[in-house]
Amino acid sequence: MELKTERALKKPGSDAAAERRALVTCVDRYMGRAIASKFRASGITVIESDALLTSREEVDTVVSDAGRIDILVINLAKPPMTGPVQAITDDDWHALFASLVDPLMHLVRAVTPQMLERQSGKIIAVTSAAPLRGIPNNAAYCAARGAQNAFIKAVGLELARSGIQANAIAQNYVNNETYYPDHLLDEPKFLEHVKRNVPTNRIGSPEETAELAAYLANEHCTHMVGQLIPLAGGWAT
Repeated sequence: MELKTERALKKPGSDAAAERRALVTCVDRYMGRAIASKFRASGITVIESDALLTSREEVDTVVSDAGRIDILVINLAKPPMTGPVQAITDDDWHALFASLVDPLMHLVRAVTPQMLERQSGKIIAVTSAAPLRGIPNNAAYCAARGAQNAFIKAVGLELARSGIQANAIAQNYVNNETYYPDHLLDEPKFLEHVKRNVPTNRIGSPEETAELAAYLANEHCTHMVGQLIPLAGGWAT
């Protein structure tokens, strides 16, 4: 496990006391790199974690080692394990929940005390639009991502009165190495699939997800809580 802190370049007239610190989890996959890069460019000090977060103890260590966390980016990914419902194995089901749902709860639970003490904080989960619409032969994946979305919705409402905003970017059809890698974007069969299913007729860029995350992390974004924001080219709205 590696925890890496990269400080943004200090802008003229900036105050060290005003430094904002973001922990980005699983930075080496899904939307981690794009969000971390955007945050640093926005003047946020980024703590990058590549830990797998497979246990409560590992999560607690990552959060403790990070110190003050003003912004928590919960970036979790797991291949969907596609197959019909009658073929879902217990191992696959538990693996999806252990990779996507358990660490989400553990991270929020671990960071909430310090945010409550300061009466401020941002929690941004990068989830999926899949459960907003449903995908045949992906019931287990939709269930796990749906649990993520439901948790963030409830947490957002619970923490809003304490000055903490928790929201989710529920994305699909966005370029990333886990679900839509570069090599897939040139395959004719996949491009036809995109044209049939995505109103924008294209795959989104990771930078667009990062832009949305930066908005949710902005200190002036204070009236948006418990939202599941679809970023899917119109596939889900």
